[in-house]
Amino acid sequence: MIEKNNTDLSVVRQSELLCIHRSGIYYTPCQESPFNLDLMKVIDEQFLDMPFYGVSRMTEHLKSMGYLVNIKRIRRLYRLMDLRAIFPAPKTTWANKKHKKYPYLLRDLVINRPNQVWACDITYIPMRHGFMYLVAIIDLYSRFVVSWGISNSLEADFCIEVLKEAIKQHGKPEIFNTDQGVQFTCQEFIEVLEKNEIKISMDGKGRAIDNIFIERLWRSVKYEDIYLHAYDDGLALYRGMQQYFEFYNNRRVHQGLDYKFPVQLYRQAA
Repeated sequence: MIEKNNTDLSVVRQSELLCIHRSGIYYTPCQESPFNLDLMKVIDEQFLDMPFYGVSRMTEHLKSMGYLVNIKRIRRLYRLMDLRAIFPAPKTTWANKKHKKYPYLLRDLVINRPNQVWACDITYIPMRHGFMYLVAIIDLYSRFVVSWGISNSLEADFCIEVLKEAIKQHGKPEIFNTDQGVQFTCQEFIEVLEKNEIKISMDGKGRAIDNIFIERLWRSVKYEDIYLHAYDDGLALYRGMQQYFEFYNNRRVHQGLDYKFPVQLYRQAA
C-alpha cells in the first residue's frame, strides 16, 4: 500500500492521502520469544478481569494453567507490558523518583461538561508476531476518545504527540489526569500541559481505580477488537484502531451514558 521508494510521492504525502499516521507505517511490533508472547497474551486477558493480581498471584495463576514460570520472568513481563496492580505494593508502579508528582484532583469532583477533564493512559497490545503499545486520551464526561496513537516503545515522544494533536483538534481541558508513569511525569510532557494552562492531576501510586473510565476503555478495545483480530504489523493495527475508535465514538451506545453515543454528549456543549 505504501511505496517507500516512490519518487513521485513522498511517504508523508502517501500517508496523508491514505489518512494513515506515519507511525503506523514505520513501527513494527516488538519481538519476544513465542513462549513469552503466549504468556503475555494470557497475562493481559487475566489482568483485564483481575487487575488486582500482582506478580506473585499472576505467577501462581499461570502455574495452575500448566505454565512452567517463576516470579522473575513474570515480573519482567509486567514491566515490559507496563502493568500495575491496583493495590499498593512494592515495584508495581514504574515511576521516576526524580520526576515531580502532582495531587489527584478528581476526588469528589462533579464532572458535568465536555472538556472539563481528560484522562490518558497506555496499554499493551498483543499482535500475531509481537506486541505494541496504545495510548489514548478520553473526555471523562462523554467518554469521547479525543486522540490516540500507537508505538513499539514506551518512550514519552508518542504520548506527547498524541497530547498535542488532541489540543489542536479539540481545544484544551481544564484538568488532565494520568497515572504516575514516567511518560506522563517527564518534563517534556508536563511542559505541554503547563504551556496550555491545564491543571495536572495524577492517580495515587498503585491506584489504577482512580483512572477507572479509561481502564474500561481498554477492556472494550481488547474484547471488541484486539482479541478478535490478529494484527500483523503497525499499519494493520493503526487501520484497525482507526475503524474501532470511529465506531466507539460515533456508533457504539454506552449504558453509562444512558445508551447515547459519546459524540452526542461531547458535541452538544464542547
